[in-house]
Amino acid sequence: MKEVFLTPEGRQKLQEELDFLINVRRPEVAQRIKEAKEEGDVSENAGYDEAKTQQGFLEGRIQELEHVLKIAKVIDEPDSADRVQLGSTVTVSEGGDGDEETVKIVGSAEANPGQGLISNESPLGKSLLNRVAGDRVSVQTPGGVLQFKIVAIR
Repeated sequence: MKEVFLTPEGRQKLQEELDFLINVRRPEVAQRIKEAKEEGDVSENAGYDEAKTQQGFLEGRIQELEHVLKIAKVIDEPDSADRVQLGSTVTVSEGGDGDEETVKIVGSAEANPGQGLISNESPLGKSLLNRVAGDRVSVQTPGGVLQFKIVAIR
């Protein structure tokens, strides 16, 4: 079983999503199914079919979240800012002298590159782990190899 790493914030977000799905969405979908059944024959009822499909996706997501939260290892703030580790916030410069970008290294379950949260399993995340400020790393991407310089670690 693969380990799942979460920051305390990531764990909280997943728990809130699970609570919402169980306490709000599940009753809503159950009500839609009930209303569709009350319309009579469900064999050709599009509303019933749609509600049952939603129920299937909903229950799958609930099971997934419950599993992730059960096996997740919550990562604390990094011990130090000497080396990049899970939970580190890292400022990098593409090519070593380009624009700077700040990312946080998180587990894959909470990765969201658009918000600056990159997975420890991503090409950049793997390349940064255990490195120190000033190091240069090469990252293989579908578009070719990119070079980054680690500017700062927090």
